[in-house]
Amino acid sequence: MAQPAQNRDVIFFGPFSLVASERLLMKDGTSVELGARTLDTLIALVSHPNEIVGKRELMAKVWPDVVVEEGSLRFHIAALRKALGDGKDGVRYISTLAGRGYCFVAPISRSNGQPDGIATAAAFKDSNLPTRSTRMVGRTDDVFTLTNLLRVSRFVTVVGPGGVGKTTVAVAVVHDLLDAFAGAVLFVDLGALSDAGLVASAVTSMLGLSVQSEDPTPSLIAYLRDKQLLLVLDSCEHLIDTVAAIAERIYLEAPQVHILATSREALRVEGEQVYRLMPLTFPPDDPGLTAADALTFPAIQLFVERAAASGVRLDLNDQDAAIVAGICRKLDGVALAIELTAARVATYGLQQTAALLDQRLALEWPGHRTAPPRQKTLHATLDWSYELLSDVECAVLRRLAVFVDHFTLQAAEAVATSARIDQGQVVGAIESLVSKSMVTADPVGSTMRYRLLDTTRAYVLEIEIDDIEVADVATRHATYYRKWLEQTVAGWSTLRNVTDRLPHLHDLNNARSALEWCFGINGNAELGVELASAAAPVFLAMSLLTECHRWSERAILALDDETRGGRMEMRLQAALGLSLMFTRGESEASCAALRRGLVIAEERGDILNQVQVLGLLHLLHTRGGEFKTALQYAKRNCALSVDSGDPVANALARSMLGASLQSTGDLGGARIELSAALKHGLDSQPTNIILLAFDHRTVAGVALAKTLWLQGHPAQALERARRTVRDAARLGHPVTLSIALNGAISVFLWTGDLQSADEHIDWFIAHAEAHSMAPYLIVARGLKGLLAIRRGDAKDGVENLQSCLQDLHVAGYRSFTTTFNISLAQGFAATGQFAEGVTLIDDTIKLIEANGDVLYIPEALRVKGNLLFGLQPSGSDAAETCLFQAVELSRRQGARAWELRASVDLARLLVARDRPKRARPLLQGILEQFTEGFDTADLIEAKRLLASLS
Repeated sequence: MAQPAQNRDVIFFGPFSLVASERLLMKDGTSVELGARTLDTLIALVSHPNEIVGKRELMAKVWPDVVVEEGSLRFHIAALRKALGDGKDGVRYISTLAGRGYCFVAPISRSNGQPDGIATAAAFKDSNLPTRSTRMVGRTDDVFTLTNLLRVSRFVTVVGPGGVGKTTVAVAVVHDLLDAFAGAVLFVDLGALSDAGLVASAVTSMLGLSVQSEDPTPSLIAYLRDKQLLLVLDSCEHLIDTVAAIAERIYLEAPQVHILATSREALRVEGEQVYRLMPLTFPPDDPGLTAADALTFPAIQLFVERAAASGVRLDLNDQDAAIVAGICRKLDGVALAIELTAARVATYGLQQTAALLDQRLALEWPGHRTAPPRQKTLHATLDWSYELLSDVECAVLRRLAVFVDHFTLQAAEAVATSARIDQGQVVGAIESLVSKSMVTADPVGSTMRYRLLDTTRAYVLEIEIDDIEVADVATRHATYYRKWLEQTVAGWSTLRNVTDRLPHLHDLNNARSALEWCFGINGNAELGVELASAAAPVFLAMSLLTECHRWSERAILALDDETRGGRMEMRLQAALGLSLMFTRGESEASCAALRRGLVIAEERGDILNQVQVLGLLHLLHTRGGEFKTALQYAKRNCALSVDSGDPVANALARSMLGASLQSTGDLGGARIELSAALKHGLDSQPTNIILLAFDHRTVAGVALAKTLWLQGHPAQALERARRTVRDAARLGHPVTLSIALNGAISVFLWTGDLQSADEHIDWFIAHAEAHSMAPYLIVARGLKGLLAIRRGDAKDGVENLQSCLQDLHVAGYRSFTTTFNISLAQGFAATGQFAEGVTLIDDTIKLIEANGDVLYIPEALRVKGNLLFGLQPSGSDAAETCLFQAVELSRRQGARAWELRASVDLARLLVARDRPKRARPLLQGILEQFTEGFDTADLIEAKRLLASLS
């Protein structure tokens, strides 16, 4: 085997040796054949180790007298990588930096013979290197990235909170690099040291050096200056200043030494590249999570693997997967916490382990007997970090524990600043806590937000502090979020979709926590009333109706003589009335609350809130089937909104008036008002109305879609219905989307688009269930029954509608009574129950006349005519009379859609009574009035019947 001569300049890397002067590359003493240009490429890169060589510079070195394309360089780089085995078994020699060039990243040494670094390595080969974990989960990408980063940068610190897995990952990286450093690796566990003065001594002693001076650092640097090795400094945080100084000197004065450090905070010295090791990923809080999906997340995989290691095999079903996902979320994906918790499953079972975790008992659960003392329990891990903090940092951290979710720097300043700790100290402490991995920093949108991991927060909350300080911090926390809520309401209308509103969800969690404290034992009920009043419009704007009801009701009970009858009660009563309406359908309680809110608004001369509450009263009476009363509220509201000068208030009032005019059969007037409401809504500025219960454009949109269909424009009606649903979905506002779906489904059913109706009903049901809107859920079930009748399944449809009508009556939600009664009567006809159908339709007509939704009288008369014809086919004068009345009344209303249906049924009856000559002009006349929608069900049927008459 050939050996390089002693007087030659030899460059060593991995198993290779390169003699550039002789253009000779050898691997383990055997010559490696390379093309001339490929060898030139290697020499150019190795001549500048750990430096980026630009593509143009490299091409100039390899082809000094020739102009070549970049593809030629890529060809030779590929050939070189193949010859070196680059990328095999994790070994890397050449790194590509996109758009910049290439870099030779493997450690090299130079000598006239064998490199000193390799010779020295024999004295401490793999010294003190822990065994690589065979059960590392979810860290493959981290290890790969760190391995390459360390090759290029030489000095990397892995930073992360205690228990996240820094040492485990670092050990894996070192094992991947053993061959590249020919085993010259020194692993120094600084966690066992308590005296900073012993850091340099610990390293020199492990190198086998004998140093007599008090400061061994100069001797250490002198020894390492020409050595090639990988130095691992594990657990630096408690000796951070000393370790930082030594590591910086080694980096600057020993150019072939690579340093890998692990610490809960960065060393912050020259040359250091910080790699933040994130917790293991875990599933989002999704009720539809399946076991198969859950097992794709590393945190779940680790939990299952560690539970199995403790003797429990978890064959996850979907229910168990949800529990494990909840545990991993609570533990924030911290590997040590997951391991310790998973080991408890053998003792307590899965569900009880989750319950105990909620009681914060996990902090004391023991881990491996052989683990370092600081990692035997979560409590010990956190003790280790907490004891490294200054007094100010400890105090600020205790105050930050009041936050239950992400918080902004402004929130932290408001809560943590006091007479003893000023704002500047708070900001400095937060920066330090982030650097020490006690507080996490995450960008949310354009704002940096902070959070304590749940395990850290649980630990901090166990630290005893004075009751006075607890109350003081909680008061500042609640006061800050009261102000935040008021500012949020003022700008809410500028947040157009879910993405815009997402950052506010974290703040809302803190507002909830503040409400819990205010109305709890030793809380501050007076501040709670202010907070609940500020929270109510935000809860409504986000359709958090159950929470709105809970806190509004609680705050109203806590009102005193000074606050009763004021602005806060006005807001709370309106919020209570609206939330009751949508969640429980309690019309009497809802009406009482809304009327109380209206009285206060009138007494205060608050026009905008009068407009809003009048709109809610209109909605309440519409839902209750009291259309005449609703129309009066709409007219009153429209007049008042003009005085408000607010364009959104005016648009809201006009949308309400348009919906009421539609119910009374004034379709022309309805279309004018609804079109105006939509037009004003396009360019309107943010309103000052505080209770944003729903988007008025959606109310106007679905009402206009219905009006268009009734007037004989089915294609426009479908387009408007679909557009309204799309717009409502983009808003991310559950109540608004419910209104859109409700109205659009009616249009789909009317036009005969039963497939779209079915799909949207399913969407409606899922949506109502997810947001606890019980009345809407009943309506959706009724629409299912109506659809069943349209599809010919009359028996199930009848049973469904009868059940839903009873439930809606109990809930006080009677706006669908007429529609469902008419459909139920049609179901009776389909099942041969003509007498029952006639009785029901007569009662329905009386109810229409009493309540005022006269729009439906033509349709009710048409259905009655068909029932009478089915009951007595031979004596059908009464049936014919009903159908003629339906046609005439439809014409007076301008409801071409009703007229078309009545004309088709009347034509059939005339044919059955041997008068087809009267049927043809009847159908011909109504069909000529339509200019669109000829592919919809009613028009298809009418054309088919007309053709048969020809």
